[in-house]
Amino acid sequence: MISSIVNSLDFQGEALKLRANRQQLLAANIVNADTPGFQAVDFDFATALRQQTGGINRASAPGVALANAQSSTTVLNRTNAAHLGAGGAGAGPQLAYRMPAQDSMDKNTVDLDMERAQFAENAIRYEATLRFISNNVKTLQAAMQSANGG
Repeated sequence: MISSIVNSLDFQGEALKLRANRQQLLAANIVNADTPGFQAVDFDFATALRQQTGGINRASAPGVALANAQSSTTVLNRTNAAHLGAGGAGAGPQLAYRMPAQDSMDKNTVDLDMERAQFAENAIRYEATLRFISNNVKTLQAAMQSANGG
């Protein structure tokens, strides 16, 4: 029973880390909306969560396909192990360039409306994950107090 509780909290903890990471990426995309040549990046949350929790072997993970059906992606390739952080297990999600629905004159791929929507959705899901963890901890505390006689 304890192992299932620990596994659940570990899973939610990994989800929380990935949500925070994605929030930073989306914020960087929004900040650079007017930067000429900036290439927006993102990652598929579900795939990243499976990778981080052992559901998929990193070496055999499929390419990233973002949730927005209107945009396609190009997987970022590392030409040097020092690029984009350290490689290997636990290195974080596989980032992908977001391909815009419409080209811009300055080659910037940030669609500000879509980025803001993704940012808001991710923030709501981050908050929900936090509440889930908090409620689990409160339930565990209540169970431990009642087991000890108050």
